[in-house]
Amino acid sequence: MTISRRSLLGAAAAAGVASAIGPAIAPGAAQAATWRKRLTGADMDTNHRWQVAGTDLGIPYVLENGSIGYLLGDTFNTPWPEGPPIPNDWRSPVMLRSNVHPGAPGGIVFDSAARVAGNGRAPELMHNGHFGIGIDGIWEVTVIPNDGISFPETGRQLVSYMSIEHWNSAGPLGPHWRSRYAGLAYSDNGNDFIRTPLKWWNDGPNTDPFQMWTMQRDGDWVYVFSVRSGRQYGPMMLRRVRWDRMFFPESYEGWGWNGSDWGWGRPCTPIMNGIFGEPSVRRLADGTWVMAYLNGITGCIVTRTASGPDRAWTGEKIQVTSLQEPALYGGFIHPWSSRRPNDLHLMVSKWPKTPEGRSTAYHVSQFVGTV
Repeated sequence: MTISRRSLLGAAAAAGVASAIGPAIAPGAAQAATWRKRLTGADMDTNHRWQVAGTDLGIPYVLENGSIGYLLGDTFNTPWPEGPPIPNDWRSPVMLRSNVHPGAPGGIVFDSAARVAGNGRAPELMHNGHFGIGIDGIWEVTVIPNDGISFPETGRQLVSYMSIEHWNSAGPLGPHWRSRYAGLAYSDNGNDFIRTPLKWWNDGPNTDPFQMWTMQRDGDWVYVFSVRSGRQYGPMMLRRVRWDRMFFPESYEGWGWNGSDWGWGRPCTPIMNGIFGEPSVRRLADGTWVMAYLNGITGCIVTRTASGPDRAWTGEKIQVTSLQEPALYGGFIHPWSSRRPNDLHLMVSKWPKTPEGRSTAYHVSQFVGTV
């Protein structure tokens, strides 16, 4: 089994696609973030303790008890998805946890896995169809997490996810993956997640802009930034919903332009356009909002900042380039990051392949930069 979900970024550049998210960079351009440590791999403690060898994403969010959960995507007990051996132990999503500050001398150190008492195989958090029938009777290749959020008032956690229909949907810029819908799952015990019946359906052309979510709470509101699945060209949208109304789709308010001004409670207007990888937005302790994503034209992980979710965002700041980490994606912001120098912590995935399609690495690393 070989799974591929990397967009043909070079094809995008060759097609001359215009972008509102910044110009292409010259090879060797300076970057802001530096590699800190590799977090997963067949030789790592994650494999010895929880059989997490090859994996990606590592989306960090604050759990109900104040520690950090790291959501992993397609996870294997082999260094990469295609083994050897085959079959291998394929799971998604999986969660590792840590109470270690990412700025500690040793960087992030995982101390537990969801649904495991101590050491042992870390199972997936929720039902996954695995190239079969999903929980709702619909064909499903896999389940990929988008982001997580927790609510101290109730102790509940929510995970946004995509149900993947297939990985190689033909598109104008090359193959990209297609989600069938975005959904929400919840847990009241911090371990077992239940997929709700809620679905934000993708459309026929695979252009729905509400498939890959990132969520950040501020007061009574949860702000949801979203883009199309597949790292294809399109808009980024912004919605908000009260934290206790996330299971009620009619309660989501769009941020839109009416021809004269911006306001809430309107149809969504794109806040920017581009070829976006998975977005990640976090509000830092001083009130600064930081956004990170893979710019699919430049191939760099970049950040922007704003004073609020519905305020003007700065231009892109390059954090990680493909010269540092070939075949990179992700760029998920650790919620304990700050504006102090060298205190922006990013989880970055690496999945390079040979021309024949053979994986040469498939893991998550910690990078450290400055907002």
